Amino acid sequence: MLLRYLLYGLLIYFVFRFIFRFVIPVTRAARTMKSKMNEFQTRMQEQQQQQAAAQRPQPVKEPLTPKEGDYIEFEEVK
Repeated sequence: MLLRYLLYGLLIYFVFRFIFRFVIPVTRAARTMKSKMNEFQTRMQEQQQQQAAAQRPQPVKEPLTPKEGDYIEFEEVK
């Protein structure tokens, strides 16, 4: 009877030890890796969007010179 309680106690001790020394750290590491991968993926998508925006042709700006017909050359009359 006493031996049975002792064995159950040892079994419970080793189960808790296994859980707290192996299962919980592995779970934490997996969660950390998942969040880091999500961060990395987000950063890569942002970089791709920035590169795509940089590769798009920029709209051609018209020169600031006046258009034909808007400018009348002034000639001084004496």
